[in-house]
Amino acid sequence: MPHALIESEEHRALRSAVAALGARYGRPYLDGVVRAGAYPDELWSEAGKLGYLGVNLPAEYGGGGAGITELALVLEELGAAGCPLLMMVVSPAICGTVIARFGTDEQRRAWLPGLATGSRTMAFGITEPDAGSNAHRITTTARRDGADWVLTGRKVFISGVDRADATLIVGRTEDARTGSLKPCLFIVPRDTPGFAYRPIPMEVAAAEKQFELTLDEVRLPAAALVGDEDAGLRQLFAGLNPERIMTAAFGLGMGRFALSRAVEYAGSRQVWQTPIGAHQAIAHPLAQSHIELELARLMMQKAAHLYDTGEDRAAGEAANMAKYAAGEATVNAVDRAVHTLGGNGLASEYGLASLVTAARVVRIAPVSREMILNYISHASLGLPKSY
Repeated sequence: MPHALIESEEHRALRSAVAALGARYGRPYLDGVVRAGAYPDELWSEAGKLGYLGVNLPAEYGGGGAGITELALVLEELGAAGCPLLMMVVSPAICGTVIARFGTDEQRRAWLPGLATGSRTMAFGITEPDAGSNAHRITTTARRDGADWVLTGRKVFISGVDRADATLIVGRTEDARTGSLKPCLFIVPRDTPGFAYRPIPMEVAAAEKQFELTLDEVRLPAAALVGDEDAGLRQLFAGLNPERIMTAAFGLGMGRFALSRAVEYAGSRQVWQTPIGAHQAIAHPLAQSHIELELARLMMQKAAHLYDTGEDRAAGEAANMAKYAAGEATVNAVDRAVHTLGGNGLASEYGLASLVTAARVVRIAPVSREMILNYISHASLGLPKSY
């Protein structure tokens, strides 16, 4: 059996197949979708039919029976081709994983086959106006009313709500024994009365829109609760660790795309006697980015392996470090690529300028690099908390 950090023949074959799919679409396709204000439905549909969107979901529900390792690989390769699918982070990775691990048999039958093929999608609602990095400040509450649950609250920066069939909402219920609030997860279909959403104007050029949600006395049946009411953070982080791993994959793909454009340009662009890539001032920064991207990928693979083998605690540390490393590597790669192309780096023809803003997202979401440093400083190094 190959070492966890040395890719198997099957993984290399999967990379090759997904790269071929990405090459058929590429950056021009995604740019056209964004300009039209549309969604990458053709790519999403084909990726689903080929089994790539649900490669991590259980085989008995139509998935590939593999893990986050394979799903991250798929997203990375699509990103490297210039056409990443952001909703892969949300629908199969977060929501699909949580439902597969903690959902009832009815919830698994209802959702996993569609999430696996991409015919159904699910958004994820955790961030609030006053609870960004601090999930303990979530104020969206769920109270029992007979056999039902009633949800009230707000969410912000929720991706793809307008197209998602439902949103997996993180609310808080009151612990009858202690009176304290604990997180719980609820499936809220898009057409549920009291559930409303409006777009948030963004400077990021992306097909997937961001939304603010309002939940005004949203009444849900008991079957909308995912998993155990008392499981709390354990269920929540079952979805958040894959989110961090997949965000790393999203960034790595973007960084690889930018680097490949820069290398191609530096190898052919000639100002004096030799291509500009022969000059160390051009070559060395690109070599640095290659190293940084490869190192971040190794940490991402470690995090995915730990998660897929059930090492949740160790996976949490590694997933945060992978996301941090990928964020830094992505921003550096895009910046160096744009600088390599000079004025052409800002021209639409080369597809790099829009990545300057997009690359920052990998540093900021779903958790900022500063909060990751806080986590590592106290959880890994044992230093006292500053908050």
